[in-house]
Amino acid sequence: MKNKIEDKQKISFPQKLISPIKHFLEKELLKSKRAKKDLKSTDPFLDNNRTLENSLEEDLDEQIGHFETEVKAKFLSKRIVQLRKALTNIKLGKYGLCERCGKMIDTDRLSINPSATTCVKCEKEKEA
Repeated sequence: MKNKIEDKQKISFPQKLISPIKHFLEKELLKSKRAKKDLKSTDPFLDNNRTLENSLEEDLDEQIGHFETEVKAKFLSKRIVQLRKALTNIKLGKYGLCERCGKMIDTDRLSINPSATTCVKCEKEKEA
């Protein structure tokens, strides 16, 4: 006897809907990778003209600039992982299925966040 998750995985989006989503996700992945690469050039700690004998204000500005760069880079790294995961799910025919419970992810959620891999209910449980 098949379990419920196996039965639900047979449900999938039609290819004509998946194709534009895949194209969008691939484009977003490229943009995110490019943004992360460009971000590294804005890190004040990596500036070749950086002097080590700064005033307190200049030192503080460098610290804040470095921190901002690190936070943005971590966000982009997470975004890249999400996009890759969604693209992998498309290849496996599992796009739109919650990775935790196996149920279909609401199309409203996917329209807002095409890289979503969990349904709203499971996401709320994960955040709690």
